[in-house]
Amino acid sequence: MRFRFDVLVSLKEGLLDPQGKAVQQALPVLGWDNVTDVRVGKYIDLVVDADDSGVALDQVRDMADRFLANPVIEEVQIELRKEAPE
Repeated sequence: MRFRFDVLVSLKEGLLDPQGKAVQQALPVLGWDNVTDVRVGKYIDLVVDADDSGVALDQVRDMADRFLANPVIEEVQIELRKEAPE
């Protein structure tokens, strides 16, 4: 079976986000002056072939911990979106 996952990687709360700050400072120049607390992260969409969703989720968690994110400064949210077509 194939399973589609959304993986969102973001900086841990309390850490400075220079990219988010740059976006936040640019928004009022473009006319959006009502936006605050901008944080920028990474979105990863992937499909995993596995026997069941639990095995696939464990594999994605391992990928996130070992490769997709830096666990010292980033946190990860993983969502099983749906079973993907073959």
